[in-house]
Amino acid sequence: MSARVITLACRTSDRVLDGCRGSVEVGTMLAEQQGVQMSTIGPSSEPRIANWAEDLDDCRSCLLETAQQVEDALNDGAPPVVLHSQCSVALSTLPTIARIRPEVRFLWLDAHGDYNTPETTESGYLGGMPLAGACGEWDAGLEAGYIDPERVVLAGARDFDDAERKLVDESGMTVIEGRAIIDGLPEALGDDPVFIHLDLDVLDEDELPVSFPTPGGLEIAELRQVLAAVAEGREIVGFEVTNFQAPIDDVERTLEATAVKRVVEPLLDALKEGAHVRN
Repeated sequence: MSARVITLACRTSDRVLDGCRGSVEVGTMLAEQQGVQMSTIGPSSEPRIANWAEDLDDCRSCLLETAQQVEDALNDGAPPVVLHSQCSVALSTLPTIARIRPEVRFLWLDAHGDYNTPETTESGYLGGMPLAGACGEWDAGLEAGYIDPERVVLAGARDFDDAERKLVDESGMTVIEGRAIIDGLPEALGDDPVFIHLDLDVLDEDELPVSFPTPGGLEIAELRQVLAAVAEGREIVGFEVTNFQAPIDDVERTLEATAVKRVVEPLLDALKEGAHVRN
């Protein structure tokens, strides 16, 4: 069965337009490859710099609509593939998936922990708080429930705030830092079904245009190999891709978006071949 491609054109914590442009570009490519219509959640709105609480109030309806579409996809037996500019989308997607598929393990691929709370955040940036919110470290008020941090594998991270790192260490989640994910990831996931959150800044700083590029990450080919290893012989419940900051130039944008599509092709192949169905 084909995936359900869900793209957010609406703003969550966007501070520039590049990310929404990027999610629509990549979402269109993935929908074409799957031979399905892309569902777009909008409307779009102007980016701005705001406090996490203001952003959360403004994007509440967007997040709730995303949760509903993910739930509908799962109930229809269609693995959800979600595209957005910001990791903030996980405040709604991860708890929805855990409620419907409680046996799922979550793979969070990101250069950052995204495990800040209103008390620990140094920047007030909602995009640095979603995994902590999804795990119940703070209440986003979406009434979606929470995921168990012990069912989370945080992989590729290499940049934490001090208070954030303390919360991560106390959470019970599995942490595989930096490039160690090349060898250690499949074993950490066991045999459980997996939903994957992919922030493209898990790549090295010069690989793709992202917000907050960070040294010490993977090359594009290495990330593709990691995802292929994760998908091999394991049920992929769905995945989400965030943080492709698309160039304005049409040709450059198409080239970079094609690279993103290339990265996630092992996951799309697994879904298309029915590997998401447990025997």
